[in-house]
Amino acid sequence: MNKKHIVCYGDSNTWGYDGETGGRMDDDARWTRLLQEKLGSDYLVMEEGVNGRTTVFEDPLEEGLNGLKALPPALLAHSPIDLLVVMLGTNDCKARFAATPNDIAQGLRRLALKAKGMDVWREIPRLIIIAPMVMGEGLYGMPEVSASMGPGCVEKSRELPELMRRLSLELGCAFLDSNDSVVPNTTDFMHIARENSGALAEKVAEAILLILA
Repeated sequence: MNKKHIVCYGDSNTWGYDGETGGRMDDDARWTRLLQEKLGSDYLVMEEGVNGRTTVFEDPLEEGLNGLKALPPALLAHSPIDLLVVMLGTNDCKARFAATPNDIAQGLRRLALKAKGMDVWREIPRLIIIAPMVMGEGLYGMPEVSASMGPGCVEKSRELPELMRRLSLELGCAFLDSNDSVVPNTTDFMHIARENSGALAEKVAEAILLILA
């Protein structure tokens, strides 16, 4: 193989959900595709984002969204892997999971340890944990979104960056806070504003090049 394999594992903000249209961003607008452009031809970026995905929780209303269960086939499909980028936690904030911010961080711990222990790495396990974007309070004013996420979701999301920073340090993973690069859109207040995709891609590319260069 002549390229370094990067897997981006996440939820709708990795899939490229467009809050303005309710569909997927164009191929040249998603942060993952912009990441590929910034890294260049020596790298191959694989998109593994699914709308609604959690770290470890089974969704009682929708199937197939447990990130821990979906991780092994996703990584095996793209092995050997040089680096895994994980950005999860937003959907764990839904009221129906009754998870505390610490519960969410512990779910991410399980997922990261699972990934590190799999026989999918070209050399050694390398992970970048990205703290997901803090949701905007405007979400509570959107009846459909608010009904799906439930009370307290925004407040939970505010606590995740620091918890994930500590977790990354403990596990020896690289860490990025997406909130340094992105803000929520003003349509549903829980998805990355389209115009911020490039800034996030730039930060992730810088981190990857420091690790793999």
